[in-house]
Amino acid sequence: MKYYLSKIGYFLLTVWAAITLNFLIPRMQPGDPAEVMVRRLTSKTGNMELDQNQVTAVRAMLGSPEGNLWTQYWHYLTELAQGHLGVSFTYYPFPVVEVIGNALPWTIGLIGVTQIIAFVVGVLLGAFAAWRRNSAFDSIVSIGSTFVGNLQSFWIGLLILLLFAYQLGWFPTAGGYGGYTSPGWNPLFVADVIAHAFLPALTLLITAPIGFILGMRNTMVQTLGEDYIRLAQAQGLSDRTVALSYGARNALLPSITSFAISLGALIGGSVLIEDLYDYPGMGRLLAEATANRDFPLMQAVLLFMIMAVLIANLAADLLYGVLDPRARKAA
Repeated sequence: MKYYLSKIGYFLLTVWAAITLNFLIPRMQPGDPAEVMVRRLTSKTGNMELDQNQVTAVRAMLGSPEGNLWTQYWHYLTELAQGHLGVSFTYYPFPVVEVIGNALPWTIGLIGVTQIIAFVVGVLLGAFAAWRRNSAFDSIVSIGSTFVGNLQSFWIGLLILLLFAYQLGWFPTAGGYGGYTSPGWNPLFVADVIAHAFLPALTLLITAPIGFILGMRNTMVQTLGEDYIRLAQAQGLSDRTVALSYGARNALLPSITSFAISLGALIGGSVLIEDLYDYPGMGRLLAEATANRDFPLMQAVLLFMIMAVLIANLAADLLYGVLDPRARKAA
């Protein structure tokens, strides 16, 4: 019980620190969102002068908290406790919760599926490469993973977009779905969504399994050198039983932590990839909020990302205590 209470205590402390940093970081950026909105509106009329009365009116319209930093921090905590995340500056007058609610399913569908596939493929390849260590397959997987892992996903996305979208024309170039389909659970719309998500998913799947492959291989190589592995082999157990029941099962524990962190990062999506393909997910939403100094939207997206990572880590720590009794004894 002490193990679980300590993990929950660290979790609560980290949540408070994350919420505080989430409040401070956007306000450390230069610029005023009200001024940005007024300049954007006045630039369309050809008037480049900034009217401070208009800035004050827009700031009041957007509900920007007044007072010093401590007053704003208390106001932020009060609103957060009540579940009020504010109104988006970029998508005014829509509330931040509604804006995130529209983008979140797209990110879960794209990043969630790719991370699950990457975890399964990475763990299987890493385990088999470790079992066949020093073989040609192990060399190809290890060297190939190291090489591909050093490539930038944004650069890979540009090449995939150029080849399959612009030159071959097999897939759409941008967006989540085409304007010729009506949103709903019908075969035409689902096929359209899959077609638009295929290239972003392919871009992510090229690099996403790398960490799982190398981590699983290195951990399992170390595990295969343990005494209980040699004892299982001496007892005449089959290679498959030793590899799966003794080697892979124990080497899988660190990969669970990596998978939990990757699932937590899914909330924020991949900012560069979603922006490259103009995919309507959380990543593109964060990029828009940062460019427009949209404090409420920026804070909400970052808060979702942070909380997802922390909850995923807490779940992994608690699962560790269930799967590995040594963790509870160490506590």
